[in-house]
Amino acid sequence: MPLAAQSLPYIRAIAAYQPGKPITELARELGLPVADIVKLASNENPLGMSPKAKEAAAAALAGGERYPDSFELVAAVARKHAVASSQIVLGNGSNDVLDLIARVFLDTGRSAVAAQYAFAVYPIATLSVGGEMIVVPARHFGHDLRAMGAAIRPDTRVVWIANPNNPTGTFLPAEDLRAFLERTPREVIVVLDEAYGDYLSEEEQYDSVPWIAEFPNLIVVRTFSKIYGLAGLRVGYGLAAESVAGLLNRVRQPFNCNNLALAAAKAALEDTDFVEKSSKTNRKGLRDVGAGLARLGLETIPSRGNFLTFMAGKSKEEAANVNRALLKQGLIVRPLVGYDMPEWLRATIGTADENARFLAALEKALAQSV
Repeated sequence: MPLAAQSLPYIRAIAAYQPGKPITELARELGLPVADIVKLASNENPLGMSPKAKEAAAAALAGGERYPDSFELVAAVARKHAVASSQIVLGNGSNDVLDLIARVFLDTGRSAVAAQYAFAVYPIATLSVGGEMIVVPARHFGHDLRAMGAAIRPDTRVVWIANPNNPTGTFLPAEDLRAFLERTPREVIVVLDEAYGDYLSEEEQYDSVPWIAEFPNLIVVRTFSKIYGLAGLRVGYGLAAESVAGLLNRVRQPFNCNNLALAAAKAALEDTDFVEKSSKTNRKGLRDVGAGLARLGLETIPSRGNFLTFMAGKSKEEAANVNRALLKQGLIVRPLVGYDMPEWLRATIGTADENARFLAALEKALAQSV
């Protein structure tokens, strides 16, 4: 019997996560200079990382022979959110926290609920522990909370919610989320993934963390990969009731965040000027790219994140042709075939120059695909 056939059947059923194409991969494939390639595929911060975070990471190299001590970052996160340190779970990126939640609360014979077009890691985390994934049809490319509540079964133990959602950028107002929590059985964990929450406008910003005291089945997940610009260092965190966080920390690897990531994340958390600059750059970029896509006659999904999803063709083939034409021009965006949105592409908001180059390249690609 082949070794692969001896693996768990629910592991073999998982569709592997497809990340955005790396710059170096495209350079190898097409022989393009790395410096000439613009990557707008993975929702990374176009401004890079905070200078303060970079300095802190460099300084942390001196202690590279020592095992990590997460005390200072945990304390900083606790201060930021006004919670106890015992309510915090650090992750090697927020994906790590999502995986921990699945390991603690899901198993064969248990199910999880998520929206159609939601983050691809939710089904991966669910299926990897033998759980059943219940996918609820989207409403205007976003979460239909009423339908998701109705989909909860006696064996459901987790509901996954991304707000804003990736890859569509849709948004759920605070009052809708709170009403959902009030309706949800207390034995069901509600995961509120706020990876893109820092990009919300001042009018739409809300603080979900105080809800944990009232709804101990709520876990709020955050990341340093997006607005803080630390995607390559891999650090995120979860906020939960102390009893829930304690369970997650039991299965968390003891040194899952390295010294450089811990130091950089603490410095980034305190660099409010960089966060505001990143947010301001993104707001202007969203307007500029949105106007450019409208000028090209392309349908878009209104986004509250740092990206825009647009229909690139009337068929999977047309969208693939547009994507290939962009790649040949050194522009990497994200095809959404894996999200069952084959006609759509997602473009990260870059710098002003990157956005202008993307729109010019897209106009050329669309002309070539006709």
